[in-house]
Amino acid sequence: MRSLIGTHDLLFVTLDTLRYDVAARCLDQGRTPRLAAVLPGGVWQRRHTPASFTYAAHHAFFAGFLPTPVTPGPHERLFAARFGGSESSGPDTFVFDAGDLPAGLAAAGYHTVCLGGVGFFNPAAPLGRVLPGMFAESHWYPSFGVTAVDGLGAQIGVLSAVLDQVDAGQPVFTFLNVAALHQPNKHYVPGAPADSVETQAAALEYVDGQLDRLFGLVAGRGRPCQVIICSDHGTLYGEDGHVGHRVAHETVWTVPYADFVLDPA
Repeated sequence: MRSLIGTHDLLFVTLDTLRYDVAARCLDQGRTPRLAAVLPGGVWQRRHTPASFTYAAHHAFFAGFLPTPVTPGPHERLFAARFGGSESSGPDTFVFDAGDLPAGLAAAGYHTVCLGGVGFFNPAAPLGRVLPGMFAESHWYPSFGVTAVDGLGAQIGVLSAVLDQVDAGQPVFTFLNVAALHQPNKHYVPGAPADSVETQAAALEYVDGQLDRLFGLVAGRGRPCQVIICSDHGTLYGEDGHVGHRVAHETVWTVPYADFVLDPA
């Protein structure tokens, strides 16, 4: 990552609440062809998230602690805030002298943009301003939120307008939190009585259908774009009696992850 800073745009997408088993099953069943075309080796990496719910996970992400490979480490990180005793930063890590990744990238010349989705990015409450407040520019509308059927489509529309205003010579760090996978997601299966593994899978199919537009947009700036796409945590639909997340359960901690470079369109 260190060698890419300044020459590459960065796109970081969190598929909020997406379970690893749902992501892997949809890929195996051919339900997410756009992801299949870009994931290295055509597969998701199985990783462990640093936290069991959105707010905590994203705080860790923005300090450089992305989901960790499930194999024994230590694993060199892509990004790291400089601090004494770090054991997971190495020669390829982008190490920044700031308290968070957006500030570190801004110091390296990036314009930083946040397009939130779930409620922790809704600025109507002070808590919802904490994560977006790390960015030079942030956007949230009800059309991005958890009840919006076409939330990702609305976010891409706003991102298109944002990128039109950024000088072509300036690299951009875009963070996009996708709310479609979060509860409620039963509206992606007509007539479904409740959220379930299957309704989340249908929500992922919807997201996959928007990715050509998203990837074409960020690759259309004339520079390569480093993409990171992952879930922040999983969720439970009745397993061991649990519904939701923010609990220490394997299905919550295990998430899909991928990173790759999009060449300029």
